[in-house]
Amino acid sequence: MALQASLLPSALSALKEGKANGALKESAFLGVSLSENSKSEFGSSVFISNKRLNLSVGIRAQTAATTPAVNRASPDDKKTLRKGNVIVTGASSGLGLATAKTLAETGKWNVIMACRDFLKAERAAKAAGMARENYQVMHLDLASLDSVRQFVAAFRQSGRPLDVLVCNAAVYFPTAKEPTYTADGFEMSVGVNHLGHFLLARLLVEDLNVSDYPLRRLIIVGSITGNTNTLAGNIPPKANLGDLRGLVGGLNELSGSTMIDGGEFDGAKAYKDSKVCNMLTMQEFHRRFHEETGITFASLYPGCIATTGLFREHIPLFRLLFPPFQKYITKGFVSEEEAGKRLAQVVSDPSLTKSGVYWSWNNYSASFENQLSEEASDPEKAKKVWEVSEKLVGLA
Repeated sequence: MALQASLLPSALSALKEGKANGALKESAFLGVSLSENSKSEFGSSVFISNKRLNLSVGIRAQTAATTPAVNRASPDDKKTLRKGNVIVTGASSGLGLATAKTLAETGKWNVIMACRDFLKAERAAKAAGMARENYQVMHLDLASLDSVRQFVAAFRQSGRPLDVLVCNAAVYFPTAKEPTYTADGFEMSVGVNHLGHFLLARLLVEDLNVSDYPLRRLIIVGSITGNTNTLAGNIPPKANLGDLRGLVGGLNELSGSTMIDGGEFDGAKAYKDSKVCNMLTMQEFHRRFHEETGITFASLYPGCIATTGLFREHIPLFRLLFPPFQKYITKGFVSEEEAGKRLAQVVSDPSLTKSGVYWSWNNYSASFENQLSEEASDPEKAKKVWEVSEKLVGLA
């Protein structure tokens, strides 16, 4: 979703010259599908007992070892009339806030808004008109692994069961010339967007497993810009994890490179690479845990939210031109409200129970299973990203 302003003219030129045909599996331009189907791509208490998953450091993918045995409840055991509990990261603005508002307004969900800025989230919820009985704000700083662990501990102490986890928060620094770092020394984009969410999801999958809610889901927001089988994904710099040498080295200059592929720092590419990691992680969760737990794992691209605060670090000209460009040229514009409804659909719609899916929406706002790029769907790369990430966050 994050794009370079200077490349808008060249992208339009490429579109006019028909360069989208040939190399792309399903061409889409900044969220507008160019395929023949015209699809649009531009996503009681919880107790610690022996019922929890044994998520030990020795876990390997199902292709290499057996996932720890889990007692899967029968359908009769899953009947419940209570509200669902959903954690949404980055819920103080943008897509996260729109999703939290949509879910809270149904009266069927208790939304835990997991945010770095507690007061900002409280003010945002109040301004959005969210009923106090339908949400709580909890502090979570994904740029600190200690904060992630503290959040999980605090959530468990609250006594609430967890039914759905939405990993939505993201940072994006497209114009940065130098990298910034998390509290643990990782390059910020991958550290927050991938590693912080990876630790959060790995810890809370235990809580999802013991939930008695009928639909338990773990959702990680993806991006069209991480998929090189689209035009948007082919606008430089393109996502490319390479052989993961930078990730293996810890994503800092002291041990190698701040970039996953070991290259020179590029803020826009770092964001795109982090989204590839998000989509690979979702698929690896599916392979490791879906069959034994029944939890649905999914990713999505809700569309191009051209007015989102994610672009706040971009150049002023981009922020000025990108929304009308999406509205009137590509027709791929999606409002925050509409995108929030789409993500809320993946959270709660009984028809979207298929696991391991990357969801998108067409021009009529109908959901469909979309195809990921070769790299973003590579099972061997997903396995390696998982294993290296476990080491980086202290789980192996």
